[in-house]
Amino acid sequence: MENGKKIDMKELVKDQEWQKIRSSLLHRWMNNRDYCIKKLRYYLGDMKDYKKLKIVMNYLTGTGFRTGKIQGPEIQKLRNEVSIALRKFNYED
Repeated sequence: MENGKKIDMKELVKDQEWQKIRSSLLHRWMNNRDYCIKKLRYYLGDMKDYKKLKIVMNYLTGTGFRTGKIQGPEIQKLRNEVSIALRKFNYED
């Protein structure tokens, strides 16, 4: 929640900065996983922006990752780091 309001993920992911990052990752996971992880880490920065953390966690739990089509230990490591960072916030959404 933010300011007493539940965060709308559909609205959140419309962020132009995120859309540029997301577009740059399309069709790259299979052949250039390191590039994709670096881009996500760059976007997240110090992992203190709740909205960015929510966006990336939503992305990393999407269909391609959930079904195992996109996988790897570095992806799971990033997902764990994002999960830990999210727990530091007191939001209940």
